[in-house]
Amino acid sequence: MNTRIIPALLGALLFSGVAEAAPSIYPVDTARFLGGSRFDFKVEFDGELAEKDAKVLINGQDAKAVLGAKPEFIAKEKGADASALLLRGASLKPGQYKVTVESPTGKASANWDVYGTSDKPVAKNVILLIADGLSMGHRTSARLMSKGVTNGMYNGKLSMDTLPYTAMLGTCSVDSIAADSANTASAYMTGHKSSVNALGVYADRTPDSLDDPKQETIAELLRRTTGKSIGVVSDAEIEDATPASVVGHTRRRADKAEIVDMFYSVKPDVIIGGGSAYFLPQNVPGSKRKDDKNYVEMFQKEGYALATSNTELSKAVKGNPDKLLGLFHTGNMDGVLDRKFLKKGTVSKFPDQPDLTDSMRAALSVLSKNPEGFFLMLEAGLVDKYSHPLDWERAVYDTIMFDKVVAMAQEFCDKNPDTLLIVTGDHTHSISVIGTVDDNLPGELMRDKVGIYAEAGYPAYKDENGDGYPDDVNVSKRLAVFIGNYPDHYETYRPKMDGPFVPSVKDEKGHYIANAAYKDVPGAQLRIGNLPRTESTGVHSIDDLVVGARGPHADAFRGFMNSTEVFRIMSEALALGNK
Repeated sequence: MNTRIIPALLGALLFSGVAEAAPSIYPVDTARFLGGSRFDFKVEFDGELAEKDAKVLINGQDAKAVLGAKPEFIAKEKGADASALLLRGASLKPGQYKVTVESPTGKASANWDVYGTSDKPVAKNVILLIADGLSMGHRTSARLMSKGVTNGMYNGKLSMDTLPYTAMLGTCSVDSIAADSANTASAYMTGHKSSVNALGVYADRTPDSLDDPKQETIAELLRRTTGKSIGVVSDAEIEDATPASVVGHTRRRADKAEIVDMFYSVKPDVIIGGGSAYFLPQNVPGSKRKDDKNYVEMFQKEGYALATSNTELSKAVKGNPDKLLGLFHTGNMDGVLDRKFLKKGTVSKFPDQPDLTDSMRAALSVLSKNPEGFFLMLEAGLVDKYSHPLDWERAVYDTIMFDKVVAMAQEFCDKNPDTLLIVTGDHTHSISVIGTVDDNLPGELMRDKVGIYAEAGYPAYKDENGDGYPDDVNVSKRLAVFIGNYPDHYETYRPKMDGPFVPSVKDEKGHYIANAAYKDVPGAQLRIGNLPRTESTGVHSIDDLVVGARGPHADAFRGFMNSTEVFRIMSEALALGNK
């Protein structure tokens, strides 16, 4: 029997009541979250039962006495032979809580640590900069290519290298040690762990992806309790996992049309990114909606200035708007290597996309006007988008661009010392620099041209114009960078000058095989993948993240921490507890 079918069968049996299991409690055991923040409390029972047989206590008391309202008893949840208790929008004061559940089908318990904050904030603003997938290999490669090395000494540091406080972050999720951007970014935004593909929810057993127990996001908390402005910026689709985590609640990160509605509900003051296809009604060419809602017009009616190109963005900012909507691509935007140098990807179709530094400048211009302060999340989403298909050069060029944004944020902090700046990724990739590739070394095979140890020497990148980017990515002696997990593909040992790398294609059996388009590149080497044949690209690694910070309360970042601590530190800096 196919063992991969077993978990699905067990899940079906549990929900249908055929098998027995302990009740499920949400928030889950070991949850640590902010006092006063809102969450949905839910208990799922294995099988149908009478309300009198569902015994739920919190610290030995009836749940209603602790939560302030009685959870609704659902005899047959979603028509299945299984019962549940549910209370939407609960909150708790700081303290230690133990939930105990007893029913004829089983017992369960969960311990919660609910923390508070000072009543007095130490920061006015918070800037959270996330390079999606940012790993040590990206940073090292960016430093080597951007700054160079002389006699073993780097000729300069990245801006992110100069942040005074650093820590390591663990990114495991509720259901797996291997996480995706949805639940990792969600941990930053809610202080709760979640499951793979989930945003701002605990993944429950129901088939509806939009009804799972919610976790209040920092944007919702700020909207509810403060007058601060909120900004969300990305060069990926704005509905993609990381930017969506600021406002989103769904078990399925692919619910992008619904995520646009979640943006509209929260109404961040600045929304900048790609993904216009989900804002436009279905009758507009390129739309990916299945209804007639025009969110571009809806946001404009709410007072948002609209920009669809870098030229329009500059013009909009000069108009001194209070709200800004920038949508520059129907999908993910193009990275800096294609926009600035090669003119590949979709640049011919979208020739006037802003650089991430342009988007950062625009966001700060709008948000900094608010005397009560702001929260800004900016994502360099393409570091991840290029790392998946093993296109490391494009990923590293975007890492350099991201570092320019970090430098801009540091300049803002110099002038506004009441700003907490946090710089990190949301997960990692298994990317490593091992030496150089030298076209002038002897050997018929490209692998024989890989210089290691003393033979590595130094790469030949130059930056004559001083813009921080190598003038030519395709130099004769370049970095040897490899990603440790991959599908079948042809390793060319060269940058992909004709457009982003497509390492594999699907065959007639539904398996991904090496893309023959690269087979005849001189020296190309077939690499048999080390991932399941259902995977078309590389996947995330579980390596720890590095986080750097400066400003008020940045010294709280130290040692190893769970990713949810990012939310805790932000909420402490802004004194968001107990509200």
